[in-house]
Amino acid sequence: MAGSSSANNTTLTATAYSWNDRRVSRHDADLELALRLADAADAITAARFRAHDLTVERKPDRTPVTDADVAVEDAVRAVLAAERPDDVVMGEERGGTLDASRVWVLDPIDGTKNFLRGVPIWATLIALVVDGTPVVGVVSSPALGRRWWASAGGGAFASDASGERAISVSGVRSLEDAYVSTTDIKSWVEYHSREAWLRLVDATWESRAFGDFYQHCLVAEGAIDLAPECVANPWDIAPFQVLVTEAGGRFTSLTGEERYDGGSVLTSNGHLHEDALKLLAR
Repeated sequence: MAGSSSANNTTLTATAYSWNDRRVSRHDADLELALRLADAADAITAARFRAHDLTVERKPDRTPVTDADVAVEDAVRAVLAAERPDDVVMGEERGGTLDASRVWVLDPIDGTKNFLRGVPIWATLIALVVDGTPVVGVVSSPALGRRWWASAGGGAFASDASGERAISVSGVRSLEDAYVSTTDIKSWVEYHSREAWLRLVDATWESRAFGDFYQHCLVAEGAIDLAPECVANPWDIAPFQVLVTEAGGRFTSLTGEERYDGGSVLTSNGHLHEDALKLLAR
């Protein structure tokens, strides 16, 4: 599409890589489809990133939405309508229901605030939920030249310009050695407890705010150990239930429920999970 700089397109092309040689699970067909959906999304988002004619509006909840968000969701829905006509779709921009046996959960651009400001940390999130449990998850970040994916029973993987590899969580077993990340401290003040977040920060070695999808991917690949969010929608976190658990970690709400629709999330390497939940309790 028009509007993106030639320099940016060169960077994105230089970091492209093939997805043809993959190790996949018993959910092969669904995972392959999810990866193709991510390819279609990347073609749209990469072209619109840093575009001079990018349009930005505000939704009723006052969060921003760009023309790229809507275009990606519409494109993904069109492919699913053709290839999985009996499946249900729930997306951030067009809505839907989770009340079905097979639901595709979509966040066309997670990190829209980064996207519209020209910060390259954003991604398309795609999950397939079967009977209430995510079984396929794909996270694609073309501006970073990275992708993460997993399927139930098939392991977790990541890829960048150097190739693809299996990933696993860290082996850190003490909170005082742990690296923790969240999205925005203001959300803790508004939705949960600033003091609870600071209790966890004080108990750990180092804290950052990598935010949004990126921190959960970093947990899955063992770069950080804990990533709590006190407020989260299903489309924000559905892929990470399968990605983090297949990488050997844990995924729960802040109340300890293993569900992606619990309104909050804690991803971890597993060893630190219960201690972190105790500190994050109101």
